[in-house]
Amino acid sequence: MSQHLSEQEIIRREKLAQLRTHGIDPYPAPLYPVSHFSASIKAGFSEETQEAYKNVCVAGRIMSINDKGKVFFVKIQDKEGLIQLYVRKDDICPGEDKSLFDHVVKQLDLGDIIGVTGFVFVTKTGETSVHAQTLTLLTKSLKPLPVVKRDDQGNVYDAVTDPEFRYRQRYADLIINPDVKHTFLQRTRMINTIRQFLNEQGALEVDTPVLQSIPGGAAARPFITHHNALDIPLYLRIANELYLKRLIVGGFDWVYEFSRNFRNEGMDRTHNPEFTILEWYTAYKDYYWMMETTEQLFERIALELHGTTDLQVGDKTISFKAPFKRISIFEAIQENTGIDISQMDEEGLRAVCKQLHIDVPGNIGKGKLIDEIFGATSEHTFIQPTFIIDYPVEMSPLTKKHRSKAGLVERFELMVNGKEIANAYTELNDPIDQLERFEEQTRLMERGDDEAMFIDYDFLRALEYGMPPTSGIGIGIDRLCMLMTNQASIQDVLLFPQMRPEKGFSENPAEEKA
Repeated sequence: MSQHLSEQEIIRREKLAQLRTHGIDPYPAPLYPVSHFSASIKAGFSEETQEAYKNVCVAGRIMSINDKGKVFFVKIQDKEGLIQLYVRKDDICPGEDKSLFDHVVKQLDLGDIIGVTGFVFVTKTGETSVHAQTLTLLTKSLKPLPVVKRDDQGNVYDAVTDPEFRYRQRYADLIINPDVKHTFLQRTRMINTIRQFLNEQGALEVDTPVLQSIPGGAAARPFITHHNALDIPLYLRIANELYLKRLIVGGFDWVYEFSRNFRNEGMDRTHNPEFTILEWYTAYKDYYWMMETTEQLFERIALELHGTTDLQVGDKTISFKAPFKRISIFEAIQENTGIDISQMDEEGLRAVCKQLHIDVPGNIGKGKLIDEIFGATSEHTFIQPTFIIDYPVEMSPLTKKHRSKAGLVERFELMVNGKEIANAYTELNDPIDQLERFEEQTRLMERGDDEAMFIDYDFLRALEYGMPPTSGIGIGIDRLCMLMTNQASIQDVLLFPQMRPEKGFSENPAEEKA
């Protein structure tokens, strides 16, 4: 692809050539010994501590330049934020040779990455700054950043909001929109909190295959690929459930995995084809225990990230204070429609769908029909954390039958802000019952349901050895992060969300040559 350069990009390339002409490497290799960072300097520097800041080394990207002739006020951005540099010609070039100032400092552009050594002081305007004694160009920027307006404190008040730009060029988005970076720092903090919570309980973090010969553990359409050496089809995993259960059979009592999953389905503000699920399985527990443990975890995450269990999500305040509400799926549907579907067969459910103007495919069975009715009429109504419990057996091929309610299983889905955040079971450990459930899924597949589950005979064999009573859960990490960081779209909590290739800019070299 031919590259069209703007006037600014051409000028920057000319500056690059001039730097090299003057013997200056615009991309030097040696380690740069950064010793301090912006926020830490601002927080720690005072009259009492100034001695400790007489020799600092900072580095970052230039976000503003104020040229005063022989003095430059430069603001750089590092991992912690912004800090001002005071760059004076006679300090940078104390001798007769002023070429460094003329060829480097005066030619700096927004976006360039520089490093300085010097001492910290406070300007007449009260701004904590670094008085530069040496300056090194670390990276020449060839592409101008979008212009973002900031006030004197560095706060952005005219942010770049175009999602096409922000999601496609996340690297630039992170530079110019500080709140975006904060979101992803919070995401990591959230995951670390979960990991700490589970590790404290004695859970074991494990890794299971991403490439699977049978895509099991969920009802979803998989991505398929081909392994040349084995000459077999393989699937990107849609869930890691069946592998984690194999480990329970093997004698691990509590295992978990942050699982990158892939589903060849639609995309919207809560769905991406590649996403992260936390799944854990605990022996000798049931779904009642799992509800209590989930409440404890969510409460802890909210407190760790925000210091409170009451979070602002859009225009709503959502409380993660335990305990959460519990209601059966049939009660939820009846509460929102006035219709009791608990005793209906497939024909009756289709009639209800027609009555409620819910379009459903002709090839789906009873379980999917109930799911469609719940999704269309009820799911969006549960804003506060709510456990939807006791699903019909047809909706849950991997779940143990309810201990006291015929036709139901011990399952819950956690709804928050109108969306499913977690799905959990008392796990089915009867291999004969499990085979029958798989066979029913096969019949649905034959009817054309491309999300029906495959039969995993190796998993059945594992169950035949004996899996202890177990409870398991899957938590959508991306959706949970949306809640905990007050983001309306899943794309805002994924560093690189899936997008169509840019027009005229193929990510596949083979396509460019075709």
